[in-house]
Amino acid sequence: MERIGLIAGNGRLPFLFARAARARGLEVVAVAHRGETDPALASEVAQFTWVRVGQVDRIQKAFREAGVKQAAMAGGIGRVRALAEARPDLGAVRIISKLRSFRDDSLLRAVAADFEARGVTIIAPTDFLGEVLCPEGHLAGPKLHPAQEKDVALGREVAVLLGQADVGQTVVVHNGHVLALEAVEGTDETIRRGGKLGGGGAVVVKRCKPQQDLRFDLPAVGPRTLDVMKEVGAKVLALEVGRTVLLDAPALFAGAESAGITIVGVP
Repeated sequence: MERIGLIAGNGRLPFLFARAARARGLEVVAVAHRGETDPALASEVAQFTWVRVGQVDRIQKAFREAGVKQAAMAGGIGRVRALAEARPDLGAVRIISKLRSFRDDSLLRAVAADFEARGVTIIAPTDFLGEVLCPEGHLAGPKLHPAQEKDVALGREVAVLLGQADVGQTVVVHNGHVLALEAVEGTDETIRRGGKLGGGGAVVVKRCKPQQDLRFDLPAVGPRTLDVMKEVGAKVLALEVGRTVLLDAPALFAGAESAGITIVGVP
């Protein structure tokens, strides 16, 4: 049986990818990151290996021994934890030594190039999961009112600039004021920070970076995102169509309806 590799981070995306690959008749060889990946993933795959963040050679060895020729990166790695707990091996040093920038896109492209130089092509997880990408239009909750529409437009404009700097993908806006920009803390903490500043009613915008490599680090939202929004009273979640991953979309939409939170897909 043909095999495919899975470089697994946190969240539900590794599970979705593993199930979709199995449905296509592939054996999944997963490498999971300690402190990030849910151990339950082991029951969804044919082979399962733990590594620490930065152990590139160990990942490549696991794939080489399993005969893996293609692999996908699915799930996030907390950037704060990665900075504190990374254990770079010689493979990571080999990659880092060639970099002129340590920004996310540059690093991930360099990782992919290193894997490909050693016989493993990195593919987009959404090649298997097109159905989880955000559709266009009003998806849940109340209709946007004009002030919210203006906030969405402002958030998208600022998100482009944030993405061009390769800093983050999330912007929080309220009544024409930019309250928070995502940096190393990640989406949830950005929403908390911006929502508290806004005093309720904040608009959360997630958008791909203009130079986004669709093989990795696509924006993703799920029920946990909604929980954080409820915590601070945020009222709108605006997502980029076709380039944002919806984790457990039925639960996401049902939760938004019950909480009175609007979700929209914006092209």
